[in-house]
Amino acid sequence: MLYDAQREYRIQEVNQHDDVIVRPETLNELPLIRSVNESAFGRQDEAQLVDNLRAEGAVLVSLVAEVHGRVVGHILFSRMWIETAEDLMPAVALAPMAVVPDHQRRGIGEQLIREGLNVLCALGEQVVIVLGHPNYYPRFGFSRDKARSLSSPFPAEAFMAIELRPDALEGIHGKVKYPAAFGL
Repeated sequence: MLYDAQREYRIQEVNQHDDVIVRPETLNELPLIRSVNESAFGRQDEAQLVDNLRAEGAVLVSLVAEVHGRVVGHILFSRMWIETAEDLMPAVALAPMAVVPDHQRRGIGEQLIREGLNVLCALGEQVVIVLGHPNYYPRFGFSRDKARSLSSPFPAEAFMAIELRPDALEGIHGKVKYPAAFGL
């Protein structure tokens, strides 16, 4: 399912900073998004993950960063679950986030993450989980401590969560369940 900005959410103002525009993707940009992910990661794995998540219908939010009319960044958020003893709790996976090499280290990834979290908040989401660099993601509020009661197949030092609603993970213990596209 392609993320539909008109139906599912509205960004009140396009997030723009230093000629960077962060906005929802459009259908005609899917090949550009694939290219951004391949370029940023130097392989096809993440681009294929994006395609597979779309095919699975797991995509919640997909944003691009545009500079002077060129798509230079992409971020994707998909539905995942936390399996507790009592129930399945909905959560969101942040993966992947990509910026083409010639635009990295300019704050574009930060803008994508912040706008994505704002959109997820507006949608009423409560928890976002990321597997990422432990020195990068904490600046946005992601924390290993918030993910401490969640079991995952990933190293604890890179597995983090953020609560979009205060205390959303309070008393929650369980196993994370990613969409099938992740191959876990």
